Amino acid sequence: MFYPEPIAKLIDSFSRLPGIGPKTAARLAFHVLRMKEEDVIDFAKALVNVKRNLTYCSICCNITDTDPCRICSDKARDASVICVVQEPKDLVAMERTREYNGHYHVLNGAISPMDGLGPDDIRIAELVRRLGDEQVQELILATNPNIEGEATAMYLSRLVKPFGIKVTRIAHGLPVGGDLEYADEVTISKALEGRRELN
Repeated sequence: MFYPEPIAKLIDSFSRLPGIGPKTAARLAFHVLRMKEEDVIDFAKALVNVKRNLTYCSICCNITDTDPCRICSDKARDASVICVVQEPKDLVAMERTREYNGHYHVLNGAISPMDGLGPDDIRIAELVRRLGDEQVQELILATNPNIEGEATAMYLSRLVKPFGIKVTRIAHGLPVGGDLEYADEVTISKALEGRRELN
């Protein structure tokens, strides 16, 4: 109402993004207004390319620009282990550790009755199909340590049991550099639960 239509539309578009309120949307819109035209065009092209050139890997359901994705195509990776994560950004976090060399399966969500998301709304059927086709020996459940992630992990654990595959869950607990006095009860109990012997 107070802005010319083009900037008002841009503010509205930014405010539809998660975590962006009206003030931040206005700040971003005016930042775009101050950018060089070629930078704005590159930004717009990047937005369009994300929608046009990305798809989901037919094997692991991760976002990719090639199908199958680079991880699924890599013969050097251990195909006997699949790490299940909720979102593509979780896969990236796992890869940054350089500690894991197996395959992945991206659920693209978690079971959340409050949000109306059940097992059929995420990529569980594709995972079950993989377990029947491949020589998988271990399934690592790396879903988030919240109610939805725990519910999803429990559901998958029960679902996979008949396959005779070892199912493990990533450890939860205190972050490195964190103080015990600031940790909540659930975090401390998970840390106690996942304790191990020192050598």
